[in-house]
Amino acid sequence: MNPKLPYVLLVGAGVIIFILSCMLLGRGRRSTSCESQPRVVEKLGSVSQSLVFADLTPEEMAQVVRYLQGSLGVQLVDAARAKPSDNCIASVDVQVPAKAEVLRFLDGGGPRPPREALAVLYFGSQPDPNVTEYVVGPLPTPVYHRDVTVQKYGGKVPYHRRPMLGSEYEQNVSGFFVHPVGLEVLVDHSSLDISRWAVSRVFYNGQYYRDMVQLESAYAQGRISVEKVRKAPQDGDFSSMKPRAPPAALFPLQYEPQGPRYSVRKNHVLFQAWSFAFGMSVNTGLRLFDIRHKGERVAYEISVQEALSVYGSNCPGGMSTRYMDGSFGIGRYTSPLVRGVDCPYVATYLDVHYLAHSQVPRISKSALCIFEQNLGSPLRRHYSNLQSLYYGGLVNSALVVRSIATVGNHDYVWDFIFYQNGAIEGKVQATGYASSSFLHGDGLRYGNRVWEHTLGTIRTHSINYKVDLDVGGVKNSLVAHDMAFEMVRAPWSPEQQIERPRLTKKVLDTEDQAAFRLQSKMPRYIYFAANSKNKWGHQRGYRIQVTSFAGDHVPEASSMERAISWARYQLAVTRRKEEEPTSTSIYNQNDPWTPTVAFANFINNETITNEDLVAWITAGFLHIPHSEDIPNTVTVGNSVGFLLRPYNYYDLDPSIYSHDGVFFTSEQDFTACEINPIACLPKTASCLPNFPPFTYDGFQNRSRL
Repeated sequence: MNPKLPYVLLVGAGVIIFILSCMLLGRGRRSTSCESQPRVVEKLGSVSQSLVFADLTPEEMAQVVRYLQGSLGVQLVDAARAKPSDNCIASVDVQVPAKAEVLRFLDGGGPRPPREALAVLYFGSQPDPNVTEYVVGPLPTPVYHRDVTVQKYGGKVPYHRRPMLGSEYEQNVSGFFVHPVGLEVLVDHSSLDISRWAVSRVFYNGQYYRDMVQLESAYAQGRISVEKVRKAPQDGDFSSMKPRAPPAALFPLQYEPQGPRYSVRKNHVLFQAWSFAFGMSVNTGLRLFDIRHKGERVAYEISVQEALSVYGSNCPGGMSTRYMDGSFGIGRYTSPLVRGVDCPYVATYLDVHYLAHSQVPRISKSALCIFEQNLGSPLRRHYSNLQSLYYGGLVNSALVVRSIATVGNHDYVWDFIFYQNGAIEGKVQATGYASSSFLHGDGLRYGNRVWEHTLGTIRTHSINYKVDLDVGGVKNSLVAHDMAFEMVRAPWSPEQQIERPRLTKKVLDTEDQAAFRLQSKMPRYIYFAANSKNKWGHQRGYRIQVTSFAGDHVPEASSMERAISWARYQLAVTRRKEEEPTSTSIYNQNDPWTPTVAFANFINNETITNEDLVAWITAGFLHIPHSEDIPNTVTVGNSVGFLLRPYNYYDLDPSIYSHDGVFFTSEQDFTACEINPIACLPKTASCLPNFPPFTYDGFQNRSRL
């Protein structure tokens, strides 16, 4: 044998292995893009019907502005440059029709309600300056307007209650919220003539002065010492959110191997057994309408109402701060979302159009996202090793609708989440900058020191939601289930005592019985009950479960408490009334002593048995800022909200009909795709996701708060 032959064979084998390796590696590099499965098919009627709740289009907003400019007989100045003494259009939003009209259209084959807008106008140049609200319609070509101010509020809205226009705010330091300087000025701006505004009091480093002249005089005479505070650089220094570490390995990403399993058409969403319409109120933000599961409406409206924060401090500005963010505009300040951080990279991103503090419609690009999320845990599962061997489980994959509002220093992540078992979750996560005061004197009674001169001030956060459940129809009752221990003698052994839990039941007949104070004990199972029963003879219901660790409410003896009286209650259920559409008003912020809307008036002991009911839910948390809140507060641990869960609504868990279920026994080939779809993942998930290019339009044509 040729002595070189083994070496030739070895080299030849090496070449073949090299070629095969290259082919396999090349095949990996040339992975095909994921094939989309057939799109979710929607009925065109459903999409058309959902438009009854749709936000105004930019064209409709512009038509309303043109109509008002030509029909009111007064000069209207663009709100973007209006002075307090001018007339202007403060905002234009959709006027959602009355529920009875909508249901006749959706369920009874009635006519489509006329499409209308709600316009808020500031009349500063009138002999009697005031705020007036007009309903304008029909759209898209309006021909009428009617003043609804007196109808809604019982009288004209005084001009001093108006929310401030965006043009009245300006600052330009990154994270200026945590850069207090110790100088605060109280300005009397009651006059609409800016030249007549005057300083009425000055606060500096723990001392109060009559005016700036007195402060300057005290300094010149050496009667006060001045601690110099270095001006914050524009990048914010310690408050900058610029990363302190270089980029490293990319974080995990989520993608859809066969494309999205939900559809979004105009303002209508379809996901598995769920369907709903969505919108964005310029004042209150994200809201949902006509929420259905398996084709049956379970809720007519779920919406954010208000975000309140109450601060403590030993500085005048801090101790008097009561932010009612709806007054500034939760929807107006919904911010553009960053793909891959604020929402999954492959989420569906939608633009939001609004008209506020300007006579020109504006757009917030990618300000709302919708995505299906694998939560990384089972929705339900069981492993059996007794008698028979099997595994059954269902991945917890849910649909999320999200917006993020940046109102001043606070960033609120608003989520509505739809689960496969028929549950809905409303959740808010709080982040952003902690507000602060200048650290002096006994400041540590009101928070923690977080930087050289910065006191992170204690505050409570309260979030209010409106939940208009329609369980098995419009007419519902409120039922409470809970537990109590009873002591009994064992029937088989009378000398033995047994303590056993039993079910307690109570129908809550009146609004007073259904108003649960913030720190009071509330039944652990409380639900809207239908007039129909399930297969097992129980009233069909949807349970309300609140997740909250709220701080204490402002004492009711406070002169401004009635303006935020919704926050007295963790849950209050009232009769639904068209004249009680919201729990608060944008005008409460600037005149809380005479609130335009006082929620406490909603609760007047009316019967709530077999009526159209609304649940007003308050969730919140106490925030004591600490050093880890610099530069930013994190969302971890700062998440509150509520769950709506079916309670005997179905005959069994509806998620058993999900296509995502997994089940196999010890006698089956669990590696076969037809038995276990998870076994197919190495094949179906080997494709490359089609990631769109990264874009961001958050810095274009934006007004500053």
